[in-house]
Amino acid sequence: MNVVFQPSNRTVQVEKGVTILQAARLAGVLIESPCNAVGTCGKCKVKLDQASRSSVRPYGLHHLSPKEEEQGYVLSCEAEVLGDILVEVPSRSHGRELKILSHGQSVEVTPEPYFQKRYEPKDDRTFVFAGDELVGLEQGNTEDQKYGLAVDIGTTTIVVSLVDLGSGQEIAAASALNPQSLHAQDVLSRITFASTKRGLIMMYSELFNELNRLIERVTEKAIVNREHIYEVIFSGNTCMIHLATGKDPAPLGKYPYIPEFTGAVHLSASEHHLGVSPFGLIYVPPVISAYVGADITSGILASQLHQQKRITLFVDIGTNGEMALAVEGKLSATSTAAGPAFEGMNITCGMRAGAGALEFFQIEDDKTITTKTIGDQEPVGICGSGLLDIVGELVAHGVIDKNGRFVKPESTLLPASLKERLQLRDGKRVFQISRQVYLTQKDVRQVQLAKGAIRAGIDLLLRSKGITSDAVDRVLIAGSFGYHLRAKSLIHLGLLPDSFDGKIEFIGNTSKTGAQAFLMNQSLRKEMEKGVTEIEVIELANYSDFEQVFVRSLGF
Repeated sequence: MNVVFQPSNRTVQVEKGVTILQAARLAGVLIESPCNAVGTCGKCKVKLDQASRSSVRPYGLHHLSPKEEEQGYVLSCEAEVLGDILVEVPSRSHGRELKILSHGQSVEVTPEPYFQKRYEPKDDRTFVFAGDELVGLEQGNTEDQKYGLAVDIGTTTIVVSLVDLGSGQEIAAASALNPQSLHAQDVLSRITFASTKRGLIMMYSELFNELNRLIERVTEKAIVNREHIYEVIFSGNTCMIHLATGKDPAPLGKYPYIPEFTGAVHLSASEHHLGVSPFGLIYVPPVISAYVGADITSGILASQLHQQKRITLFVDIGTNGEMALAVEGKLSATSTAAGPAFEGMNITCGMRAGAGALEFFQIEDDKTITTKTIGDQEPVGICGSGLLDIVGELVAHGVIDKNGRFVKPESTLLPASLKERLQLRDGKRVFQISRQVYLTQKDVRQVQLAKGAIRAGIDLLLRSKGITSDAVDRVLIAGSFGYHLRAKSLIHLGLLPDSFDGKIEFIGNTSKTGAQAFLMNQSLRKEMEKGVTEIEVIELANYSDFEQVFVRSLGF
């Protein structure tokens, strides 16, 4: 059976019963499927022409409106091929226009990079050293041409920072969507996808293709020869580090959750086909545990969490909620699977942070609504920060009750401006935000599950040290996603307790800024390598009442 994909005009032969998504992967056609074909996100829609519709057995129509079904749309992950078909794949920018944060709180360090250069006039050559080892010779005087890269490999996004190793200054930066997220959005689905040899090769190769593209961008922007980039720091969660080093992530998905790769080592850049100096190295900071990765090690360094004398809570909010607690300089850490809702996935009108994504929502004192979209365009969807704003505001103003249900408009005292937005769509209650953007009851449940997981992690981490939320002095919210959130939304949602009000600081992308600190000072590596061994890892699964704490955390 032949499957033809448009507009690429690629054809592949498949057996009966293969899904359209499977056929697309065989043909090398990219269809975005962030839930990894579980059928929960509804993002892998494709369109069939009239003649092809009878040759496909569709499932998963719960993500399609009657109008979309009439137009010939199916979910590619659940539509089986029964005969020859023509498939139209919607065009997407695949994240090249995303709003991605690259700055964050940083720590001042004394320049002491691992790579050094020394020019010898009599030979007219420059000697390149990695630590104490001579690793290369360059013709002429290239002493002042010495660069490194700090790379934040996030589950959803990648940020590459080009740093002058002489001055410590960032001279160019670039960011993009992590291409792995088009196949599997969250950490658990990424582990599943890459647990086969073919899946791991795809994840690894797509990541490095994107990294090399970003390296080309920053070197062109800064007018730097990529062969003068000598060291690269990889910062990311444990799963991302496994995929970036070609290690099998399968052990991370099953008990006893022991990482195959724990970092604190150098790797050859050329062996990984990274477009830098032929004798360049990749340094991976130490990994804390299977679900608390090198990104948190970098965050601890950037925020100086290990130097804090007060009780400080560090939380990186994302698909994998990682958190660390400092009590008199002693650290403990844990993590919890929040899932992809905060990235706009599994949300009916959800999208990544691109043009037209609703990123700000507020109900004013007169009950009118103020919204803002990325690029100030007509709203076409909801990104993560907008989603938490919407749900937080609707909870605060009584549109959503404490259990997460939309109130019945006829039995409430809601003002008309809010009541009229509670409408029926396909027989189900929704809150209409704009002409084509709305929030469903299912979306609210997804937010509850995500925020409940993080809140349960926070509560149990504090309990492990015998600390109440009132005793916490500072709360540091890290990460690209976290930086775009508002404290009041987090508290309205119950993601953070009321007692954190006035104590919350948004410190940005500390995975990147911590990687920059590692890049600029090799002594910090030994310090953090030792420090990581002293961090107490709290395993939430070991708490017999974890499920009760989680369920309690679901309420608003």
